Amino acid sequence: MKSIGIISDTHNTFDDALRQFLSPCDEIWHAGDIGSIELADRIAAFRPLRAVFGNIDGGATRVAYRQWLDFECEQVRALITHIGGYPGRYESAAQQKISEVRPKIFIAGHSHILKVMYDRRNELLFINPGAAGHSGFHKVRTAVRLAIDGGRIGGLEVGEWKKGL
Repeated sequence: MKSIGIISDTHNTFDDALRQFLSPCDEIWHAGDIGSIELADRIAAFRPLRAVFGNIDGGATRVAYRQWLDFECEQVRALITHIGGYPGRYESAAQQKISEVRPKIFIAGHSHILKVMYDRRNELLFINPGAAGHSGFHKVRTAVRLAIDGGRIGGLEVGEWKKGL
């Protein structure tokens, strides 16, 4: 069994509140807009990091991370990108990747809006963890934790913090 922390849109934020929420996790999955390669390195020093770059991420981050990441954790195939849309309104590139990879979990960020939905059409759990950073229009910072045990996904929890705290 693995405990996974899922974040996005940190925009250079990795503070005590976020570290405390993610401390029980075995791995952290980041859906882009990390903010800098230095922040990615700090997160990776805290817990093993799987990440993609986002639209605000610059050169070094784009060299270290890809736009799409697909992998298997336990017996669950995961697909992560930054700009992907959501069930019923996927970006065309996201729908194409979903069709190719057939993930059980699809994670996208960018919108700064927390959204967790089961996509019956593609038979996957969609997660947008919202924005964990302070930059952007959102009023509440969010992150997600869940457990993967073999082929089962469960124990989903949401962390919330006011912006500026």
